[in-house]
Amino acid sequence: MKKETHKSRLLKYLQEYKSITSLEAIRDLGNTRLSASIFLLKADGVKINTENARVATRWTNKDGSKKMTNVAKYVLC
Repeated sequence: MKKETHKSRLLKYLQEYKSITSLEAIRDLGNTRLSASIFLLKADGVKINTENARVATRWTNKDGSKKMTNVAKYVLC
């Protein structure tokens, strides 16, 4: 049986959920170097697009609403 790697776990994740962000990679896969794993999958010929996703941060504005930021979202084609 082949040993699972960040790359193989990431590919399985993308096949199931179709996309991933860095926070999801850390939380769900324990992968703190998502962009490196994406790079390796792309080098193997896997078609992955990078999109911008707007997400809430842990900080709030004066009115109590969450501050927002943009992160990379990788989407399996």
